[in-house]
Amino acid sequence: MSPLLSRRRFIGVTAAAAGLGLVPFGHAPRAEAHLVTWQGQAMGAVATLQVHHHDRAAAERLVERALAEVRRLEAVFSLHRDDSALSTLNRQGFLIAPPAALVELLSECRRCWELTGGAFDPTVQALWILYRDHFSQPGADPQGPPETALQAALARVGFGQVAFDADRIVLPRRGMGLTLNGIAQGYATDRVVDILRAGGIASSLVDMGELRAIGPRPSGEPWRVGLADPDHPERIGETLDLVDQAVATSGGYGFRFEPEGRFNHLLDPRTGASAGLYRSVTVVMPSAMAADALSTAFSLLPPGDIGQAVQRLGEGQVHLLTASGETIMLQV
Repeated sequence: MSPLLSRRRFIGVTAAAAGLGLVPFGHAPRAEAHLVTWQGQAMGAVATLQVHHHDRAAAERLVERALAEVRRLEAVFSLHRDDSALSTLNRQGFLIAPPAALVELLSECRRCWELTGGAFDPTVQALWILYRDHFSQPGADPQGPPETALQAALARVGFGQVAFDADRIVLPRRGMGLTLNGIAQGYATDRVVDILRAGGIASSLVDMGELRAIGPRPSGEPWRVGLADPDHPERIGETLDLVDQAVATSGGYGFRFEPEGRFNHLLDPRTGASAGLYRSVTVVMPSAMAADALSTAFSLLPPGDIGQAVQRLGEGQVHLLTASGETIMLQV
């Protein structure tokens, strides 16, 4: 495969000569010489995993270890599984003795929530349900749900009200719920990177719905990643070079509740409105988790606020394509 990769077209990535790239669940790994390839679905996204190793058995063990970790995390974070820890929390409104990974990720959510002035907020699940239910009705009002329903949903949003520690998690209001879709894929990508590095992999491109490079390409050159043109997602609009960095892109084109695209999945926890400032927001950070969460939050913030957040972090790069077509790049 060409070293130029489109994140929208190829969530599964081929990593040449000594690494991994991530694609669907359910297929057994297969070994060809010193290459072990897995294809399946992970964290709600298509993923591929290809590990090159001088020892085929060692490569197979790395694949199995990575997949076991992804399955473990899906049992904690997935909203598509009724038996996951997160679904149980949303259903009950509390969770006793929560999994350590869930408490750790909520702690990261709290940091992102504080850094972005509340723009990153996993309690927007109430808004998601409101728009999903409204637009799934026959003859739904194209202007969106009524104001009374919107205000009722907003009353169930506010991550600052969520209490959590190693012993319990409590959602204080009936009907409140969490979604970790804006951060969990990045977290899983980082965990797979940790496993591969511990197994001796020094050059790879990992994609579990978010993308992170381990070292440079085997040739010593940076990994070259193609980002989708938001107006034509099947085309590459911009390319980035990555070495030991992660990249995540958010845009309203990713999911729309209705054909016109006025209402998308990037929901503002402060107003209930959908993001409209940018056609796309791309964040480059050392970790996939940070890139994932911040690409979501920055979609809702003006450039000045984004620049201040990046300065406080002391690292990172942000590429903004505004609604008017202007390109803005912010970095430390």
